[in-house]
Amino acid sequence: MSVAKRPASTPRELTRVADRLSFVYLERCTLHREANAVTVEDAEGTRHIPSATIGTLLLGPGTRVTHQAMCLLGESGAGVVWVGEHGVRYYAAGRALTRSAELVQAQATAWANRATRLDVARQMFRLRFPDADPGQYTRRMILGKEGDRVKECYRRESVRTGVAWHGRHFVPGDLYASDPPNQGITAAAQCMYGVAHAVITALGCSPGLGFVHSGHELSFVMDIADLYKTELGIPVAFEVAAEGPEDVPSRTRRALRDRINEQGLLERCVRDLQGLLLPEDMERELADATDEVRLHSDHGADVPSGWNLGTEPEQGDEYWEVTW
Repeated sequence: MSVAKRPASTPRELTRVADRLSFVYLERCTLHREANAVTVEDAEGTRHIPSATIGTLLLGPGTRVTHQAMCLLGESGAGVVWVGEHGVRYYAAGRALTRSAELVQAQATAWANRATRLDVARQMFRLRFPDADPGQYTRRMILGKEGDRVKECYRRESVRTGVAWHGRHFVPGDLYASDPPNQGITAAAQCMYGVAHAVITALGCSPGLGFVHSGHELSFVMDIADLYKTELGIPVAFEVAAEGPEDVPSRTRRALRDRINEQGLLERCVRDLQGLLLPEDMERELADATDEVRLHSDHGADVPSGWNLGTEPEQGDEYWEVTW
């Protein structure tokens, strides 16, 4: 069956984010829609990409996208990022693939309390340092350890790959003003942020409520992406730079995409995020079987929606047994 003839998918049939491609990078082409597929047209012809298989779509220089293509990507829960030689901006995101607000409620609850916010930051530290015990660490101590970890990673990868390292240098707005390893690190960070943002929005969480980072609309995206940068992003960037200085950002994106798929990062990212926010329910499905909308009432109890609260209760209505 061709992509164009596939039957329409219902929201319940959308591919889980853990099972999708990490990201797809496109440049110098036009994106349109044909049924449930995004069509990509360039000088070499037209290709079809099933929209439900995309985690994040990176649109590079020279890309044009139609309204219908963006509608399809949004309906499919795919993230869309416009990237280029001058950096990256996350300009669009698809709707959440889950119908439950439980994860974002848990995130907001943990974030709103200073003590629980620090608890989540410590859990993130444990994911980075499995053998460490950050139980007594302050936020400043966690940030200091993180900085030391990244610097050590730069030195270690420089020795491993033989690439000279003179420190982290990045000129905003001019990616190619830095040396090859720095170009690769920046390109890898762009991709990691895109993947993390796609997972966060697909699970219905808030990108802005961070536990380590703060004050930015993508604080939580940076938190999640940083969990994997010394394991994936930085090593790949140095490996690509070791192969030659030509077109390092583009080659880094391709190499990182392969590494992410090989290691199943999306599934791991989903599992880690759920463990941080719902540590006692790691096996929860991303999408509920049915829609459920409730109303807040007094004393912390929720009541069903769809009732006229101005009417008198009828005998047998369980709804009216709720204590107000």
